[in-house]
Amino acid sequence: MPRLAVQRNRIAATHANLALAGQTSEAILTAARMAVGREDFEARLLDLEKVQDMSENEQIGQEHYTSRKPEILALFDDFAQGWKPFLLNCYGNDFTEAILREAREQLEALIPEIPYIGGDENPMTRHLVRSTLSLALYKAMKARGKTARETGKIIYDASVEYVKERPVSPARPLSLEEIRTKREQARKSQERRYPGGWVWEFVEGTERKFDYGYDFIECGTQKLYHAQDADAFLPFYCFLDFVSARTHGQILMRSMILAKGDEKCDFRFKAAETTEQEWPPPFPEETK
Repeated sequence: MPRLAVQRNRIAATHANLALAGQTSEAILTAARMAVGREDFEARLLDLEKVQDMSENEQIGQEHYTSRKPEILALFDDFAQGWKPFLLNCYGNDFTEAILREAREQLEALIPEIPYIGGDENPMTRHLVRSTLSLALYKAMKARGKTARETGKIIYDASVEYVKERPVSPARPLSLEEIRTKREQARKSQERRYPGGWVWEFVEGTERKFDYGYDFIECGTQKLYHAQDADAFLPFYCFLDFVSARTHGQILMRSMILAKGDEKCDFRFKAAETTEQEWPPPFPEETK
């Protein structure tokens, strides 16, 4: 049995025996220290708390996402309608019908595995759900021998078409309240309450260079894709950020990206009508 498990069992047994005997909390803690060794106790207790927190997050996560399964599947169906014309153009009707059905099945299996990162209270939860939709398509395409690049191009073209059909919201300077909110969201992320989530810093703009930005040190999508053996697809999914920025009347400038092994993703936004990045992505072609 692993050392941590042995110590956890000793602590639990000691705690239970003394609690039944009516001992005080201080007596229980003292005995627990003796059970595992005084020098190890505080570190081991912290490890146990982390394990417990992770277990609770997994349970909450399963309940959070499975209770919203119909909504997530409905969102997938909306996305699938956007992907469909481009799949038809590349692969024909039979393949398209099969791949969308299989991707939906992949998503049903993935829903209970989406990491819990705070639910509706965390603005990044919707991004994690949306990245899971594209992950489902990638897994289905990969199972049929298609590359990450092929899947990325389908999703990219569908995203461009989606943006074309929507009115662009004119970019405007952030208010002081919006800046405070974004700083607070960044601060909360740095508490790392949810291992599967994002960690970032808010960056105020500099005159003429950019309006505002974020430095993402950890990425929830990257963690999810890595856990699902989808690292090859991650750079193509991240490239969609350049498209989505257009809906807000902005361009995205980014010189570093975690998906390529950089220390962070440095998002910088500036009001503009066109993006600086178009397909193909500026990284080597993937073959897997």
